[in-house]
Amino acid sequence: MNLTGTEVDALRQAFTAAGYTVDGVAGRLGAQANDALARNETTLAGRRTASGDPLDTMIQLFLLQRLVPKPLVEKAFPGIDLIALGIVSDGGDEVRALLDIRPFAEDDREWWVVADLTPGLDGRREPMRSDYVLGIAPASLSLIHLTVPIKAERALDIGTGCGIQSLHLSDRVNQLVATDVNPRALQLARWTAALNRIDLDVREGSLYEPVRDERFDLIVSNPPYVISPPGGGLTYRETGFAGDAVVEQLVRQAPYHLTDGGWCQLLANWTCVRGEDWQDRIAGWTVDRSAWAVQREQLDPSEYVELWLRDAGLQGSPAYTTRYDEWMRWLEAQSVEAIGMGWITLHNVEGELEAEAWPYEIERPIGPHVLRRFERAEGMPADLTGLHLMLAEDVVQETSGQPGAEDPATIVLRRQCGMRRAEQADTVLAGFVGACDGDLSVGQILAALADLLDRPVQDVYRDYLPEVRRLVVEGFLDY
Repeated sequence: MNLTGTEVDALRQAFTAAGYTVDGVAGRLGAQANDALARNETTLAGRRTASGDPLDTMIQLFLLQRLVPKPLVEKAFPGIDLIALGIVSDGGDEVRALLDIRPFAEDDREWWVVADLTPGLDGRREPMRSDYVLGIAPASLSLIHLTVPIKAERALDIGTGCGIQSLHLSDRVNQLVATDVNPRALQLARWTAALNRIDLDVREGSLYEPVRDERFDLIVSNPPYVISPPGGGLTYRETGFAGDAVVEQLVRQAPYHLTDGGWCQLLANWTCVRGEDWQDRIAGWTVDRSAWAVQREQLDPSEYVELWLRDAGLQGSPAYTTRYDEWMRWLEAQSVEAIGMGWITLHNVEGELEAEAWPYEIERPIGPHVLRRFERAEGMPADLTGLHLMLAEDVVQETSGQPGAEDPATIVLRRQCGMRRAEQADTVLAGFVGACDGDLSVGQILAALADLLDRPVQDVYRDYLPEVRRLVVEGFLDY
């Protein structure tokens, strides 16, 4: 069923009047109970929400999944039949939430997200329904932080789930299309959109099937990327595609559904196959498009299987060992040595793939850095010598060596923003970077260094221009 305008207005008014917002909940719970709830522990939060006022009732009902007396629910939601809407169960004198409705904030925007109840509270692990719809989760937040901050005419959210990516895009995209193969996900995404008064075109279908012959300026996807044998049973994370084929198809077909210069960004898992370089594997998907793949983590097959069996609530169940063995045998048959986990960004212009492993801490949101990195790499001229470069404000230099030594043993240039990279430099490169104040050109600075070193300038160009190019791409230097 769909929420009517009257029901939307009443729910929004109830949430607003109670202060059921991110700040309102955090203020009511306090830091300790709020942190515990983030770890799926509800005891402290239960002790802080026993007054029976509307905010406590909403926290107890949706976030703690407690039985709540029906009169308190009626007081918190005056004139709204939550039972008829299917939001709570009819338990006589007490009711229990059937859906998770929780506040979500980003910058100065406040929303409410509708999804299935969070599993695993207080250590309870139960197998999830096959059409389970995941709510606000680390993966969905990672994609939000990754998305390039562009304004767009049209955007596509593939595998929308509860619709959180569409929420994130709603204030900078004129037309939003959201797709999913799970009818239940589409229903809850419609509710999320309605509750937040967002115009969302919701369509059922796999990958690009619902948008055949349509083009978009931006495509985002947190797809069901888990690499598993057939019969996994959880639609939000697994498909009938073999191996990492769902990610491959999303990437391969993206240029046909992007406008010129459009963007496709997705979270992904990929197989590291025996005898094959994973970077080459992804390069076969991106072909001649400008792209950047970042492997944030790599797990061996047993670690990977254990991770997702725990996620499905199967640990300790009779099916655990059988499923574990079946999964491992399947991966072994595919010659899978490891599974990479990370993200892929494709820019629909001519270029090539850069793929790297980067398991270190990064800035969040990383999207602005991703956009600027592509702009620097794609806009840089072949001849750098005429550029006037500026040292980025966040770069610091670290040196180490023996006390009293004339020169440091090591020099490291470190960025505090973006990917927070560190680059080791010799005294020549460090001297070059220190001279980049926008006054002299790259060629002039290198020529001066060549004169100091008593080396032919062409030799200095040969040795240091590639280093300069890399520092520009990575944002140590800008033009």
